[in-house]
Amino acid sequence: MEPNFEKGEGLVPVITQDWQTGEVLMLAYMNRESWLSTLATGKATYWSRSRKSLWLKGESSGHVQHVKEICLDCDEDTVLLKVEQVGGAACHTGYRSCFYRQLADGKWETKGERIFNPEEVYK
Repeated sequence: MEPNFEKGEGLVPVITQDWQTGEVLMLAYMNRESWLSTLATGKATYWSRSRKSLWLKGESSGHVQHVKEICLDCDEDTVLLKVEQVGGAACHTGYRSCFYRQLADGKWETKGERIFNPEEVYK
């Protein structure tokens, strides 16, 4: 069994969580090639919609994601990856999670602190 890539015109959304805490780290997409690469290597590999190419998470930053568990939803069109996040940050902006902003009392607040400076990592 594998995700139904045809429903999303070749792509399925992937929710990525910390395997120990359940914290949602990011949302990305996979095509069949990135799915097979993830299965073969045990490292999260996504499809970059902006670059239109495979994206091994952490390829340039070193912040790879070791896959601990893979789940597929009931419609077979969304993947849940539970990962060990190496380096502590999943977000390219330097935060642990891509969901580091929270709406509170009508204002956006930043949760947590930056783990790394993206200008130093992505030269």
